[in-house]
Amino acid sequence: NNKEASSLVGVAPMNKESGRFKGQRKIQGGRHQVRTVLYMAMMSAIQSNPVFKATYQRLVAAGKPKKVAIIACIRKMVVTLN
Repeated sequence: NNKEASSLVGVAPMNKESGRFKGQRKIQGGRHQVRTVLYMAMMSAIQSNPVFKATYQRLVAAGKPKKVAIIACIRKMVVTLN
């Protein structure tokens, strides 16, 4: 399913929380080589693909850091390809 696919690539957000501690969600695990290739592909897709460009601009306008927006777009691409 989509969660397993994004976890396999390593772009699924993992939360580290215990008790009252609420930490930030980070990506971890997965295939780092695949994630690196998809990161470079997304850098190109943000410039040329209107769907990913709109998603990226919407996330950045909402105040997300640029790298977080890129990873969210990568996850969207993995879900679409799955």
